[in-house]
Parts: sequence; structure tokens; C-alpha cells
Amino acid sequence: MTLPARYTRPAIAFHWLLALLIAGSFAFGLYMVDLPFSPARIKQYNWHKWAGITILTLSALRLLWRLGHRPPALANRTPAWQAKASQATHGLLYLLFFAAPLAGWTYSSAAGFPVVYFGVLQLPDLVARNAELAAALKLTHRVLTYSLAALVMLHVAAALKHQWIDRDRLLARMNPF
Repeated sequence: MTLPARYTRPAIAFHWLLALLIAGSFAFGLYMVDLPFSPARIKQYNWHKWAGITILTLSALRLLWRLGHRPPALANRTPAWQAKASQATHGLLYLLFFAAPLAGWTYSSAAGFPVVYFGVLQLPDLVARNAELAAALKLTHRVLTYSLAALVMLHVAAALKHQWIDRDRLLARMNPF
């Protein structure tokens, strides 16, 4: 069996870095939302915001890379509906890579909690402080992050289906080793 065409090394690095950051940030977000208000909670929210800004930055770099480097073609035997589903899922993933962190940053701005990247670089507020807007943006951020988590699970399930059921070695395209 011939090896499938692989993604470029930078594309693979972006994929796995973002996968780790998104999974970690989502899990950490689930943990921290129920903490009582305290200096420790503020510190943990800052860590979560740093992860979000890093996700946003890496997503922009990944998209720029992707625009100049086409992904390898799917196997010839891939049904048309699966190819379309793959394209739609990847498009939505990219959209949510930007929308979820931007909603979080905007929520933070509206809530009056500035984003100071790694405690050094204060990022501009995206909107003025506004409690009603903050409440809406908090919900928006939550819906977007849960949507992203659901799409990530779909993405993983599809990859595992290709590996274990179809046995088409699709995972080898994104294997970092």
C-alpha cells in the first residue's frame, strides 16, 4: 500500500498545537466557571484568556499558511458526500477558531476585565464596558465553544472511522512522526 500524501510540516505543527490548546482551554474553561470569585479565579481567567489569544494568533497564522499551501487530496475512493462533509466541517472549524476567542475577548472587554497577554501586553478593548452586552457575549462565547467542541469530536470520530473502518490511512497525512 502506498503512503497517502502528507500535509506540510508547518500545517501538522499548527494542527496539533491548536488541538492541544483548544482541548486544554475548553477543559480549563469548564473547570473555572464554577469557581467562587477570588484572586485565584481571576488568575485562572487570565490563563484562559492567554490561551484564547494564542489560539486566535495561531489560527491566523494557520489560515495564512493554508491559503498558500493546498491540503493533500482525499483518496479517490472517498464518496462525494464525505468530501463535502469534510470541507464543510473544516470550514466551520476555521470559523470557530476565530469566532470563539473573539467572542471571549469581546465579552472580557464588555465585562470590564482587560486582556493583558501573559501579564505584559494589554490588548485593546473591543467594546466599551456594558453589563447587558457582557451577558449576551458570555452566552455567545459559551455557545461557540461548545459548538467548537462538538465539531472537534465529529472531526476526531471521522478520522478514527477512516483509520479503523475504512483503513485508508487518512491519519498518516497528519501524523507528526
